[in-house]
Amino acid sequence: MDIVLLCLAAILMLVGILGSFLPMLPGIPVSWAGLLLLHLTSVVPMNYTYLGVTLLVTIIIFALQYAIPALGTKYLGGSKQGMFGATIGLFAGIFIPIPFAILIAPFVGAYLGEILNKADSRSALKAASGSFIGLLASTFMEFVVTAIFFLLFLYKVWEFRSLLFQF
Repeated sequence: MDIVLLCLAAILMLVGILGSFLPMLPGIPVSWAGLLLLHLTSVVPMNYTYLGVTLLVTIIIFALQYAIPALGTKYLGGSKQGMFGATIGLFAGIFIPIPFAILIAPFVGAYLGEILNKADSRSALKAASGSFIGLLASTFMEFVVTAIFFLLFLYKVWEFRSLLFQF
C-alpha cells in the first residue's frame, strides 16, 4: 500500500508542477496533496508541523495568485475598476477554452475596466500591462513553490528510501 501511496504522491507532485503553468490545474494544492499522501504512508512519520507550515504556504500563495494581477494593475496606475476588471478577466480566463485565454483575459479585463473608468487608451494599456506582468509574476511564484514542494518530497523519499523500497 505504501508504494501505491508513494506513486500517487509522485504523480500529484508532477501534476502540481504542471499546474503552475496550466490554468485549469491548481498547482500548489495538488502538490500539497502529494506531500500529504507521502505522510499517509506507514513509513514516513506524520509530521503535523511540516504539513501545517506547507498548508499555510499553500493557502497564502493560492490566494496571492488571484491578488497579484490586480495589484500589478494598481501598481502601474490602474484604478479600482481596472483592478476589478483584471480580477474578473482572470476568473473568466480560467473557463474560456481558447489557448492562452488565462493570459489574455486579465489584460483585456483591466483594459476594459480602465476604459469604462474614463481613462484614455494609453493609461488603460499601461494598467492592463500591469495585470499581465502580475500574472507572469504569480505564475513564476507558483512554479517556485511547487518546485520547492517537489524537492521536499524527494528529500523525504530519500530519507526513508530503505523503508519505502524494501521488498
